[in-house]
Parts: sequence; structure tokens; C-alpha cells
Amino acid sequence: MTSLFRRTTVLLASTVVAATLGTVPTAGATPAADAAGTVRFATFNASLNRSVEGELVADLSTPDDAQAANVAEIIQRTRPQVLLVNEFDYDAAGEARQLFQDNYLSVPHNGADPIDYPYSYAAPSNTGVPSGFDLNNDGTVGGPDDAFGFGFFPGQFGMAVYSMFPIDTAAVRTFQTFLWKDMPGALLPDDPATPEPADWYSPAELEVFRLSSKSHWDLPVQVDAQTVHFLVSHPTPPVFDGEEDRNGRRNYDEIGFWADYVSPLRSRYVYDDAGGRGGLPAGASFVIAGDQNSDPLDGDSLPGAAQQLLDHPRVNDSRPPDSVGAIQAARLQGGANDAHESPDRHDTADFDDVAPGNLRVDYVLPSADLGIRRSAVFWPVPRSPLYRLVGDGSFPAPSSDHRLVWVDLRP
Repeated sequence: MTSLFRRTTVLLASTVVAATLGTVPTAGATPAADAAGTVRFATFNASLNRSVEGELVADLSTPDDAQAANVAEIIQRTRPQVLLVNEFDYDAAGEARQLFQDNYLSVPHNGADPIDYPYSYAAPSNTGVPSGFDLNNDGTVGGPDDAFGFGFFPGQFGMAVYSMFPIDTAAVRTFQTFLWKDMPGALLPDDPATPEPADWYSPAELEVFRLSSKSHWDLPVQVDAQTVHFLVSHPTPPVFDGEEDRNGRRNYDEIGFWADYVSPLRSRYVYDDAGGRGGLPAGASFVIAGDQNSDPLDGDSLPGAAQQLLDHPRVNDSRPPDSVGAIQAARLQGGANDAHESPDRHDTADFDDVAPGNLRVDYVLPSADLGIRRSAVFWPVPRSPLYRLVGDGSFPAPSSDHRLVWVDLRP
């Protein structure tokens, strides 16, 4: 991979790290000299989900939605070149995706330069898709908790990818319909009221139950003559269930899917939505990105869930993204944050301070052959003029309860 990113021209804000620490980037700032030759990958759970189908399209049809404007400004100030947006409602025509580009990303916000992504991608999500079964075992069939992924309408809480580099759409692989039972060692939940093991879901339900609560996508991004596989997903939160821990177990296996996918000997069981089998070949470059809903040491996910990726021999987590803003937020908010074991500086989400507190749940994890030059979490400190974009953790947030996380990669 000696040529990867070698000829890439990068357009990065020269003071984005300073912005994270609390100072303001200059409008129209030129790229930092030491950033030449790198590519910035990012993930952002932007909370661009709405309660009614079509509402996001309506909100983005004008440039007047305050939350979307704040989200766009964060993206403009961090200037990722390949970006995953979690919780972006899916529509089959791609209207919301294009409207967000035209009415928000392409419009300057408070001195931040517009940003253009010539390439974007979205595909259907399992959220809100009726299963026809009583998956939560409450005695009735229907509603968001009986869908293949929690959602009030198909595509709610979906995903979108924006890129300055071509996406090889002919080679994209999606895993929306991969069945949970087909994963070796699947942590299928057990009904504690019966003596039978792993019986929360009936045999008929397991014949249709999908592993991914949204979807898993492998997007080959063409950077110069090289291909980097952008592996994106958004595992279910490991809460909102009972003793059976069906969401915690699903979260663990959704994360584990990528750990298997990048392991040639372990990925033989994998099949995609087009019937293709197997995972990534040895030597392929990749970046795993998304809101994994799992902190390495704190929160409600099963122990070791995040470590499936963080400790993987093919994954480079040598420079975890951090911010001073996360440190200050944990100290000011207290509560559950005071007892956390994970370093506060690595937090990426500002959650309820009673429980679970602020956590590291959003990740950008490159393959080991890709060097990390810089990384950060966009979390301005209270004294920064940009603090208005993230707020103090009160609801509703100016943008999202998650923070944009970015990593600059080099060969």
C-alpha cells in the first residue's frame, strides 16, 4: 500500500484541532501543510431522524432547519472527505440525501466554507420493516419493536455516506438480510421463563430474523488507484429489553460481524444480499466506521463487545480520537461519569448523566496497514464560540447527542 493516498489533494481546515480545543477556525482557512497526503474519514450520528415518514425530506427542502444547519456547520468545520452519517432517514428516491447537500452542506454557515461531496450512497435499512412476528414477546404483533430493526416506519434511523472520492457502486456489498442464526456462535437470547436454551425467538422467527438492526455495508472507495473498503453500520443500543438481553446480545454480534468479515478464515460463513460469499481478502485496506453503541469499559453493552474490533490484529486503534471538550463535559456533568473507567477524553456521546453517562461509542477504525496521522472528536469546550453547536447535554441538543469523530490516514 505504499502509494495509498500519495497523490491525494486534501482540503482540510487548518485549525480544526484548535476548534476542538475551543478556538475559532478562520473562515476560508487553507489546508495545513503537514496534512498533505492524508485522507480524513469520519463518522457522525447526526440525529437527522424524524418521527414521521417524509418529515426529513420536508425539513431539508428549505435551508431553515436549525438542527440540520448546525449539523452541516460541524461537517464544514471538520471537513471530512469520506463521511458516514448515522440516523439519517432513508428514502428510496434519495431526496433527503441530495437536499442535505444542496440546502445545507453547499451553503456557508457562520463563516464556515461550503463543502461538496460529488458521491453519496444509501440503501434500505431494517428499521421499521415489519417482521410479521411478535419479536418482543408482548402478546401482540406490530409496531416498532416487532420490526426487523426498531423503527416507526421503514428507513427511520437509516444511514448515508458522503464522499469526495468515487464509490465503486458495482462492487458494493450489503448485508441487510443476513440471518442472525447463520453466524457461528451467535448469542441468540434465551427466554428466562423456560428451561430451553436460546429460545426467546421461535424457530419460525429465527428463519427470518436479521442480524443487522439497520444494515452492514461494504463500500469500496477509490482513492487514487487504491481501494479502501468503508465498512459501515449502526448496531442496536444494548438496552430497552429484559433479562433475555436480546438487544445487548444483538449489539455484540453486530459488532462481531465486522471482526469476522475482516478475518479471511472466520468470514467463510458470510453471505451478502446478492448471494456473494466470504469477507475481505487478506491485505485489503478498510476503515470500520459507525455508532457501535458500545464503550470498551462503561455502559450497558456486553463485556468485550467493542474489544472485538479494538483488539483485532488487523485493526489500528493506536491513536484513539479525543477532545478536551469531552473531559470538561464529564467533570461538569458528574453523575455516572465520575465512576467511569474509560478515559473521559475518548468520549464521543453526551448521554444522560444518571445512566449511562458520556461514552465512547462512535468509531473510525482503519486497517493496520493505514497509518493514523491525526484524530479527534469535535467537542468544543464551553468557552469556545463553537460550543453552541453541541451544547451542554440538555435536550434537545443543538445538533446531536453524539459528536463527529474523524481520523486522518496516510500510507
